[in-house]
Amino acid sequence: MAEESKKGAAGQDFVKEITARSVDFSRWYIDVIRKADLVDYAPVRGCMVIKPGGYAIWEKVQEGLDRRFKATGHRNAYFPLFIPESFVQLEKEHVEGFAPELPWVTEAGGEKLTERLAVRPTSETIICSMYAKWIQSYRDLPMLLNQWCNVVRWEKRTLPFLRTSEFLWQEGHTAHRTAEEAEEETIRMLRVYQDFVENDLAIPVIPGLKSDKEKFAGAVRTYSIEAMMQDGKALQAGTSHFLGQNFAVPFNIQFLDADGQLKYVWQTSWGLSTRIIGALVMVHGDDRGLVIPPRAAEIQVVIVPIAPVKERGNVLAEVGKVVAELREVARVHVDDDEEHSPGWKFNEWELKGVPVRLEIGPRDLKAGQAVLVRRDTGLKEAVPLTQLKGRVVETLADMQSSLLAKARRRLEEQTTTAGSYDEFKQVIEDRRGFVVAGWCGDAACEAKVKEETGATIRNLPLDQPADAGACLVCGGKAKHQAYFARAY
Repeated sequence: MAEESKKGAAGQDFVKEITARSVDFSRWYIDVIRKADLVDYAPVRGCMVIKPGGYAIWEKVQEGLDRRFKATGHRNAYFPLFIPESFVQLEKEHVEGFAPELPWVTEAGGEKLTERLAVRPTSETIICSMYAKWIQSYRDLPMLLNQWCNVVRWEKRTLPFLRTSEFLWQEGHTAHRTAEEAEEETIRMLRVYQDFVENDLAIPVIPGLKSDKEKFAGAVRTYSIEAMMQDGKALQAGTSHFLGQNFAVPFNIQFLDADGQLKYVWQTSWGLSTRIIGALVMVHGDDRGLVIPPRAAEIQVVIVPIAPVKERGNVLAEVGKVVAELREVARVHVDDDEEHSPGWKFNEWELKGVPVRLEIGPRDLKAGQAVLVRRDTGLKEAVPLTQLKGRVVETLADMQSSLLAKARRRLEEQTTTAGSYDEFKQVIEDRRGFVVAGWCGDAACEAKVKEETGATIRNLPLDQPADAGACLVCGGKAKHQAYFARAY
């Protein structure tokens, strides 16, 4: 890792360099999230401290998703962190899927508990216990709830944001009158995730159905949106589950329907977590640090006054006018710290990924302009102060769309259609990325791919071709077209 530091005019250290992506992508990722001040390691194994810079991105995720959830009729609630062991045991497949990751509370208040309490890995069971009390009639349906919370899954191998023992997420839990309504909800929320991730975070995704091997423990069907990182590894960015009546029956969630019959509800659950911040870093970042899409940025415009002592008053007075105008259209911050040189500040704000930087100095005042620097392209342009507000709006909009277009082009370049199993193995080893191929639906063929290549079926895209061709592995007739990849 390059550790040489640059020096400012006053002798301060500039931001130290980060490992190049081409040298070690994993090291680059750690360098960026640490030096951009997003995260720090916690004193508890496998846990992270999300610092204000990282949490600000999570707040933008919350804002974007929460607005969409409420627009589709969902309301927020909160349920307990602790789950009685008897609840966990009620759904066999669910408990088997989470058993290796469950931490247990066995003692509290200096006394042994009569029943162990699981620390929440997900909330289906505790929520179902309440739905059994709250849902009595078809008039109570649909029940559309979401909660923002933390969950704990005791991971053996961890990586900040991408896989940690405790993380933040939202989890939606809904109950419906019919299977058709629940299935519609499952796909609707998958599309909500797709809309948010693509349009707010500028990350293109593949929406599709998980194989039975990869589905959520306790679900009838699991759908996901899959993203591709710059290093050619996939990342599951969000999931939506059709639970059927797998939880309704053991938890006895019944309602009296309009026909006078007592029936079990049909359910869904869906979630997106702080791992999406890791995806944002790995999709858009470069060798100078973060690149944050404007809609996800805490600070969209940073103004760096270049103000020698004699000119400082005049420069800051003009900066004040610019700030007042720009705050009508953007989130603005002024870095008027006198401890660091302008050059140090330029490096610092580039590392933190702020979309637009404005430089204003005495010469700019005389020329009636500001210098606008765009983070993703590095393009510099002198903009008349009278046109600055409009130009900032245009630049932020163009950067948002350009980042998505760039990521789409990369996704296309990282997607290969394999004509044979040998070709598939070569692509996975040499190029990585998504490999599109036919799959017969047999779990043995799926397992063989994972065992021999380390790749898994990421999902079966919703838009399936009329003829999926032959199975990649056995050569038999394919039931599905599948996206394969190695993944985080």
